[in-house]
Amino acid sequence: MQQKSFDVAALGEAMVEFNQTVAGQPHFLQGFGGDTSNVAIAAARAGAHSAYLTRVGGDTFGQTLLQLWAQEGVNTHGVTTASASHTGIYFVTHGSQGHEFSYRRADSAASRMTPQWLMGSPAGVIQAARFLHLSGISMAISAGACDTAFEAMVLAREAGTLVSFDSNLRLKLWPMARARACIVQAVALCDIFLPSLEDMHALTGLGNPQAIVDWGHAHGARNVVLKLGAEGALASNGQQRQHIAPRPTTVRDATGAGDCFCGNLLARLAKGDDLFRAAAYANTAAALSVQGFGAVTPLPRSASVLAAL
Repeated sequence: MQQKSFDVAALGEAMVEFNQTVAGQPHFLQGFGGDTSNVAIAAARAGAHSAYLTRVGGDTFGQTLLQLWAQEGVNTHGVTTASASHTGIYFVTHGSQGHEFSYRRADSAASRMTPQWLMGSPAGVIQAARFLHLSGISMAISAGACDTAFEAMVLAREAGTLVSFDSNLRLKLWPMARARACIVQAVALCDIFLPSLEDMHALTGLGNPQAIVDWGHAHGARNVVLKLGAEGALASNGQQRQHIAPRPTTVRDATGAGDCFCGNLLARLAKGDDLFRAAAYANTAAALSVQGFGAVTPLPRSASVLAAL
């Protein structure tokens, strides 16, 4: 088995974010997002050696993303700049029903990833990682990206790299029938399934957290951590289950809270925590992250999380 030089490698699409700062007003703060990129940065801030795998456009936004990862200590050996393509962007607006996403990502550089692209430098990063993290969005952005995600999971399992998967259901990106089929297949290939309650209710019709965890195990996941938002989380390793109590917090923007949870969980697992200790740490990190605006800026560093714990 290849020596593991990375703790967490994440695959997907990174984007430039424009986040509305005053509900109903045309005021937006420019930042960065993309669920799996957020995970890689969150893991790095938690002390993990993380890497990101994607394609960015040959534009200013692509360059600023590369600068962001360099500043955050995220390895980019698995990032390719596609000069003829553009980098995706998205907008976050806020209202009485929470936050809403509007995407401008059609034909973006990342959406054009293929299994053939993966077999270059990204494959080496996957083989050298303890964990490979992907999400439903990683698969939803295009058919080629979906094929790439599945190829990455198979490659990871062959290399002894554990697979982490967040359902991250976005029905603006693909129809429910395809989303359900692909997510079920991904769960069968993952070692750690990290869904949200809302996603699983939409995908399965189930509303009971215990039943959702049962569903995850029945479909092949060895470990399941169900994110319950304001109610904390429910973690299961197949033999034991533990409810992770919520932490009181002031919510200003929950855009990247789930990604923060995933990145911190994987970072703590890489450091040797068991699933339940890692989930408690991740729950605290996510509670801290919702106190600021944007997906990246509020991601806490380990000192802040340890102080809160």
